Amino acid sequence: MLNKRKIYIASDHAGFELKGKLINYLQERGYAVEDMGAYTYDEKDDYPEFISRAAEAVSKDPQNSLGIVLGGSGEGEAMVADRYPNVRAAIYYGGPMSIVKLSREHNDANILSLGARFIAEDQAREAVKLWLETPFSGDERHVRRIKEIEDLKTK
Repeated sequence: MLNKRKIYIASDHAGFELKGKLINYLQERGYAVEDMGAYTYDEKDDYPEFISRAAEAVSKDPQNSLGIVLGGSGEGEAMVADRYPNVRAAIYYGGPMSIVKLSREHNDANILSLGARFIAEDQAREAVKLWLETPFSGDERHVRRIKEIEDLKTK
């Protein structure tokens, strides 16, 4: 069950304020959340340092953890996260929420990368809620494709 999984959350300066709001949102709903940084606002910080902490934690325990990472666009953050085995990062920076749902149903995404400069707080909360509440379908074709993705990471 998804709400039993620990959530690792990280951001750089661009997502710092929204990260704090999402931590409160998640904790109010009973989720165990661990903040992986940045811990203070620094407009000159670099996202790989913080995003890699969250991705590594999810990579080590993908059955019991999820990650939410934030940056200006969410793109670079997803690129960092996807470098780790057992991690599949989905990006959301606005548009139809169906993409968030499909990232869980079809891809079993275990990290959600949010573009903080492109979405409002209410959109971020809605995306996180939908993402956390949507289970992986488990369909054979999706399981097969996920295995193919992981096999690419070991080459």
